[in-house]
Amino acid sequence: MAEIPDSLRSLFTGRIEEQDGRYLLEIPESEVENGAIDPSEPYRVAILREARTGTSQEGESSNQKQQSGSAEEQQFDGPPVEEGERRTVTIDDLGDQGDGIARVERGFVVIVPDVKPEDVVEIEIENVRENVAFAEVVEHKEATAASL
Repeated sequence: MAEIPDSLRSLFTGRIEEQDGRYLLEIPESEVENGAIDPSEPYRVAILREARTGTSQEGESSNQKQQSGSAEEQQFDGPPVEEGERRTVTIDDLGDQGDGIARVERGFVVIVPDVKPEDVVEIEIENVRENVAFAEVVEHKEATAASL
């Protein structure tokens, strides 16, 4: 089973297209807009096959494909958080507009206002999008040197 590192910066669905003998990976504009990807920087990319529904050309049903797929492939069905959910997170860093950035399962980004890096806070998820969620602080759990 492949291990997903904590340093995972982004997870999205995109297409790979052949163009003039090269293959291009389509990256959603929102990944750049929310700061998950800087187009001027190099990245390591892992590619997972998308689980499909229905019947494939070979006649194998999607249920058979899911049973034979890895656990990682099966767990990437949408964001790993839901609106109204509460959880405790550690703020990793600050975004361009000063909001806190926490990363949860699969490196999914949660934006949290009024926090500092290394703050440990309980949050409530208020808005979930495909690539990012927005949350409010419910309670500061620990005071850190960065927040003093």
